[in-house]
Amino acid sequence: MIKNIEKMLECKENSKQQEDLELIAKSNIDFEKYNRKTVFITGATGLVGSGLVKTFLCVNRLRGLEINIIAAVRNEKKAEMLYGDLLKRKELELYIGDIVEPIETEKNINYIFHTASITASKQMVEHPVMTIETSYQGTHNILELAREKAVEGVVYVSSMEVYGRPEKATYIKEKDLGYVDLTNVRSCYPEGKRICECLCNAYASEYKIPVKIARLAQTFGAGILESDNRVYVQFAKSAIEKKDIVLHTEGTSEGNYCYTRDTIKALLLLGYTGESGEAYNIVNENTHMQIRKMAAMVAEKIANKEINVVFDIPESALKYGYAPSVKMKLDGEKMRALGWKPEVDLPEMYERMIADIVMGES
Repeated sequence: MIKNIEKMLECKENSKQQEDLELIAKSNIDFEKYNRKTVFITGATGLVGSGLVKTFLCVNRLRGLEINIIAAVRNEKKAEMLYGDLLKRKELELYIGDIVEPIETEKNINYIFHTASITASKQMVEHPVMTIETSYQGTHNILELAREKAVEGVVYVSSMEVYGRPEKATYIKEKDLGYVDLTNVRSCYPEGKRICECLCNAYASEYKIPVKIARLAQTFGAGILESDNRVYVQFAKSAIEKKDIVLHTEGTSEGNYCYTRDTIKALLLLGYTGESGEAYNIVNENTHMQIRKMAAMVAEKIANKEINVVFDIPESALKYGYAPSVKMKLDGEKMRALGWKPEVDLPEMYERMIADIVMGES
């Protein structure tokens, strides 16, 4: 555990994200599948998308491969800030545009990783129409691009929120879809993901597009973006700043998590294996925990009991965009059957994320 966060301010070693990238590059992922191929990655300024871009660049450097990467972004300046000198690499180019518009490129494309999505809960509540349109139209355009280019593999990044409220409390497999309240405006996100999964399956069936669906548990770790304000980032920053963790709900919702490095390895594996049209849970089952218990873990073990957990629950949680409380344990057996195994548990996820945040601020 982190015993003294202040000491990390003096740490000048390589970032934990760079360490993760090199571990992925040296792993048993069959990167030869991607060698001398072109990979198109949407949402390339997001956590997962940028992680994929940087992984392929690291693989090229360490393994001497020739993987070409097209990073699709909406905001060129944001991409320049995120990637810096990496944009000078000849194998990386930016595609500037909104995925809700048809994607036009003369380049041959072999693999697509579609990670672009609206992820901020408050934005989902304030702009539900845009949330749905971005999900559906963006995915439709990506699948049309895959069809046009006759790609070898597509990975659509979905979410565990497609499960809604499952009827059972045991481990949830990919077929165990539950109830989604369509009168709740925030349902625009899970329902948008559901129709996109349905669309992926339709393209796999009718046009034989080799698309696999990755249902991600909440993913975090080294490499989180400065703008990220989701609950696990708030907990980490509270530990760093020695401020109490403030919960705006009862915290009884059960979280399922996965470390960034483990998630990226799963997506890379799905790029060239798995069944077309099928969904795969990507989760570290050992991380299953109530939000309030995770907060307590951070306060006690990560912040060394120097902070507390306090509750400040507003009359209306809707305006904050909080998801409904859910009791759900994701089952990762189907993904593990492909040869994937998560390596980083929750305490280490926080340690590595905090180390990366602190180093970035020092």
